[in-house]
Amino acid sequence: MPSLSSLVDNFNDNIIGPEWGDSYGGVTETGGRARIPLVAATYAGYQTGRAWTFAGAAVYLKLVTRPVASIGTDVSVNFLVTSNVDGTSIGFKYNAVTNVLRMQSNVAYFDGAAVEIAYNATTHLWLRLRETGGNVLWDTSPDGTTWTNRRTLATPAWVTSSVDTTALDLYGYRNTGTTDYAEFDNVNTLSDGAVWTATAALTADSTQTAAATAITVVGAGLTADAALGSAAVLTAHADAVLDADSNLSADLSGADQSDVDTLVGRAHSGWAVSGPWR
Repeated sequence: MPSLSSLVDNFNDNIIGPEWGDSYGGVTETGGRARIPLVAATYAGYQTGRAWTFAGAAVYLKLVTRPVASIGTDVSVNFLVTSNVDGTSIGFKYNAVTNVLRMQSNVAYFDGAAVEIAYNATTHLWLRLRETGGNVLWDTSPDGTTWTNRRTLATPAWVTSSVDTTALDLYGYRNTGTTDYAEFDNVNTLSDGAVWTATAALTADSTQTAAATAITVVGAGLTADAALGSAAVLTAHADAVLDADSNLSADLSGADQSDVDTLVGRAHSGWAVSGPWR
């Protein structure tokens, strides 16, 4: 599988895609977002298969909806890149109880040197992890465009050695309290486009107009079944009144005479004729 930079999902089709094949705990794709239920004592998350690479990659997303602490003492949402070793991961953790955003590089599920800041729903709406130049960086942004670095750490050895064996895990947990949910959106994309269907009610006096479009036919390709039409030829017929001395003639020059039949008959009296009837 490719770099985590190539994982893109805006969740607008409301179907959990195959890239999230290891998802668990009753997650859904609802309202164009990845929804993660926080049910007491239950882990739930959107998770890819363990077949991606984080080295040299960047992955960012938007934490749209956060859980309410309620009466829980451990209510959290996590955005982690995980290795194939249990408990070894790197990423963000939002704690709803303390309202703290934690940047962590875990070994055995913990990072004693993690960096924590007070969470701001506007300033820290977008979160980004990236590995570049021998370092891992944790960044936040209000709009997905302007980023502020919050922590930089020398790249752990497992990141560069774990080629096609890492996973992206977006999960939530609460130890007790009222069930609610967290929502992620816009993984590696700022595009939130969708197709909308609308209806229009027309009254008896309503009109619909369309701009005229000129169509020019340049050529025609004919197949065995094609019909070729010919231009119409207009033939004019006129009446002529003749007196005894009148002559009626037709100018056939330039005309197609292949279909002209000439009828020769006997002369009638009163006409001046030449041989052979004289």
